[in-house]
Amino acid sequence: MSGRVTRCCVALFFALTSVSAVQTLRSINALKKINYGQSVPKHSLVLLYWFANTVEIDNNNVILLTFDPNDGDYGSHHYGNYEGLLDPLPRGNRYRYYTIGNLNRETSVPLPPYVVHPPTEHMGGNRDRIIIRVREQNIVGQALQIDQVYITQHYDTYETQGTPYDPDHTYQITTDLLRQIREFSVGANQQQLLHLRNRNWMSTRTDIWNAILFNKKYMIE
Repeated sequence: MSGRVTRCCVALFFALTSVSAVQTLRSINALKKINYGQSVPKHSLVLLYWFANTVEIDNNNVILLTFDPNDGDYGSHHYGNYEGLLDPLPRGNRYRYYTIGNLNRETSVPLPPYVVHPPTEHMGGNRDRIIIRVREQNIVGQALQIDQVYITQHYDTYETQGTPYDPDHTYQITTDLLRQIREFSVGANQQQLLHLRNRNWMSTRTDIWNAILFNKKYMIE
């Protein structure tokens, strides 16, 4: 009896430790608490802002993909999760992980200029990525569904860890947080955006994130 209990405990331990312990960010307030500019590149915020405004979110909180990661759109490609950064995929062939945001990847659908060439303080050395888990649909032509979203980054070169992603700086992003990011520019801050209407796209987006996350004021010219 004791042997069976021991085996069950060991099995439970490995089952629990095999599940990733990624922190979940549910709001902009939670996003503010991350140490951007130090351990995490500020560029990941620019990439996240772009992503939130590129995908679609329906009335049932389902995130729909608007591009094809299999074609390398926006610097995307399949991610095998070989280092066990994230949870194993559910059984079957209906789920896949993809990474998005490789600035050096040649593609016919590139990221916009404000992501590729941000102000100096928001450059990230092409380390930051978005990872999505996509559920394939049975109906031909139906948009692919995203059921998990993460922001992550490659280890910095001085850390001598190679090219894997850093689990200590990987965060799951909820649909609610994506909605908050999407609604920011059309909600209470619409007036600020009107003041910024004569400024270019890149500067406007940067000013928005400075205001949200670093409590900076808009530099209205």
